[in-house]
Amino acid sequence: MKKLAIIGANEFQNPLIEKAKAMGYETHVFAWAAGDVGERTADVFHPISITEKEAIWQVCREAGVGACCSIGSDLAVHTVNFIQRKLGNPCNPEITDTVATDKYEMRRALTAAGVSCPKFMQVSAVPEEGALAGMGWPLIVKPADRSGSRGIFRAENYGQLAGAVPRAIGQSFQKRAVIEQFIPGPEYSCETVSFEGKHHILAFTKKFTTGAPHFIETGHREPSDIPHQMEASVRAQITAALDALHIRYGASHAEFKLTPEGRVRIIEVGARMGGDCIGSDLVYLSTGIDFMAAVIDAAWGRAPDLTVKRPPCRAEIRFIFTREDVKAMDEARRTAPEAVWRAVYDGHAGETVTDSSNRHGYWITKGAPL
Repeated sequence: MKKLAIIGANEFQNPLIEKAKAMGYETHVFAWAAGDVGERTADVFHPISITEKEAIWQVCREAGVGACCSIGSDLAVHTVNFIQRKLGNPCNPEITDTVATDKYEMRRALTAAGVSCPKFMQVSAVPEEGALAGMGWPLIVKPADRSGSRGIFRAENYGQLAGAVPRAIGQSFQKRAVIEQFIPGPEYSCETVSFEGKHHILAFTKKFTTGAPHFIETGHREPSDIPHQMEASVRAQITAALDALHIRYGASHAEFKLTPEGRVRIIEVGARMGGDCIGSDLVYLSTGIDFMAAVIDAAWGRAPDLTVKRPPCRAEIRFIFTREDVKAMDEARRTAPEAVWRAVYDGHAGETVTDSSNRHGYWITKGAPL
């Protein structure tokens, strides 16, 4: 039996573990032992931090692992590509490890390639107010190297920014923050799988958030409501962004906004699936394409299978913040159980949510056929 390494064991990684097992692979899962579901579903669980690349490689070599992948984690990107290179498998070049996970380097690469993104600057301390000239207000402050809405804040003035920068730096692994223009307009993402440098756009996703100041995701919906006349521009900008970041293999998740003037502005790009069950569930439901199987195929150096596996339908995920959200989930399960694809709840609705990592659960629904 072929052996596949999977980096990460939490709730959002578990669908990949289950998919790999269903495809006949022996799964070797690496993560800190924290009681996550993937520790139980893995064929073999290795309690090693996902950042310990050399230790993971030693286990993979000794165990005869043939490929490595992950979904929905920027932190795992470095380890996945490191293991893939050691195994001699096709994967993204080393530069992608940096430009697809470091928001400052990402914006530098996008700007150099002529891709439209916000004005930006990097700081390791609160900047002088004069250094912000020409940026305009409001401004977005975020850690340079984190995901999941951690440390994000929309500052309306210099006083708010001066308070937000230290918080963002505190969330950063490398103690750096990015300050960038706030771009108005609805936000979307694009879910893509690439192989040998060819990008296959699978779906567009509409994002819903708590709004300012922290913009924590409250839900996602596919298909999106992007105007048909904008799709060509969106596709062109996404393709240019992926090329600028040297993404050639595997999944990617590009976040962008459509401005009131009708422009496409790239916000961020991850060289991995969209988290929040976007890649693992919504794409499969809304397109019928098995995105996770395609990612596994690409990890083994096989062209991804993009055939439709099930009838496409509308799909949505909603996250639990409050007790009212729990009531809405329970109502959906009671009145239309056939429409609820999966539901997860930790029992703590109403407790403070500071970012995407401590929301209290979610439920996924599948609607009318497309």
